[in-house]
Amino acid sequence: MFRNSVAAALLATALSSNADPLRALPVDPSEITPKEKVTPPPAPATPASAPTPVAQCTPIAPGVVKMQEHKPSSKSDAPAIANLPTGEDAIRLQVFLDQSNFGPGVVDGKPGRFTIQAVASWNEIHGHEADDMGPVLAAARKAVPNAFATALVPDIASKWVDSGLSHDHAGQAKAKQMSYRSIAEFMSERFHTSVDFILELNGAKNTWGVKPGGTLIVPNVKPFLIESISGKRYEADPTMSERHVVVDTKKNQVRIFEAAPAALVIDEEETVSNQPVLVKPKKAPVANHALVASFPITPGKPQFIHYGVWKLNNSVELPVWRYDKSLLETGKRGSDSLNIPPGPNSPVGIIWNGLSKPGIGLHGTADPETIGRARSAGCIRLANWDAIRIPTLIRPGATVEIR
Repeated sequence: MFRNSVAAALLATALSSNADPLRALPVDPSEITPKEKVTPPPAPATPASAPTPVAQCTPIAPGVVKMQEHKPSSKSDAPAIANLPTGEDAIRLQVFLDQSNFGPGVVDGKPGRFTIQAVASWNEIHGHEADDMGPVLAAARKAVPNAFATALVPDIASKWVDSGLSHDHAGQAKAKQMSYRSIAEFMSERFHTSVDFILELNGAKNTWGVKPGGTLIVPNVKPFLIESISGKRYEADPTMSERHVVVDTKKNQVRIFEAAPAALVIDEEETVSNQPVLVKPKKAPVANHALVASFPITPGKPQFIHYGVWKLNNSVELPVWRYDKSLLETGKRGSDSLNIPPGPNSPVGIIWNGLSKPGIGLHGTADPETIGRARSAGCIRLANWDAIRIPTLIRPGATVEIR
């Protein structure tokens, strides 16, 4: 399955898949294995005396990059905000929220419901009204003076790109890893955006013709470094294992707290016949410093959602995914299954965070553009650049409430 229609049109060698990888869940946590089973290519060695490269990009002065003006999305299940920014301010806002661990979704200058929800989360911890755009936009302009950067395509990209990667599960099971299918795909995920936006910024010729050593214009966000993921298994932590996660299947958002959030108290008005009603003045918002982070998600299909409070059991990078067609179609485990190797184009992405409910977890995805839209068979999907942050925020032992 391609990440977007543009890639599908330009890569004519694609094969159609007989099964929808978004439905190829759940996965038994006991069958999620780290990269020792399938080893990805090593990153190039860095001399001990040299600093580790991070962004490999040069900021571009404001106003130099020309981008289309996008009207803010009117579809939102978050509080409406009338003055959403456009142009470079929209990119600045999305980059700022992303780097603050309040995921706005794909960084593409088209702020929609996930950006609105991220603004509300940022405002919540700073004690502002949920729909107050002023403080967060001022903070974004200060923190992100340059919305765009010129990024170098690293040499390591050639080891993570396979334009011939099969779209058939049987073919994928024979691959060494579930690689990106193009450098454009590699660079778009690296900088938390879409191939479509990379095309808008760079044009088709530059986007599809770029090679390692070349450059592309990208959002000026801290990159997601696929080469830094080693297959690590994360253990419990005194602080992060005590945190509480709320998976909101109505808002399509996961929220992480220092501890279980206080119960929401709703005052019910008492109706007294023929008596005047005293209207209480609206209280100013109080900063919620317990909120640590929030990210957009895709929950499972309604019939597969497992509501309740669970524990985070394990957290493993580069999982091997077990594809069982019989289990997907009948609910019964079959005798034949396929082990799909790890990688960014795995249906479970680059990390599995398994819950105490067998087969259910928070994980990455091969299609970040579908977050919030397509639904899996019970799991909680995040973009890979968000999913990889999970073990930096929570660890095994943390509670996960699905509501």
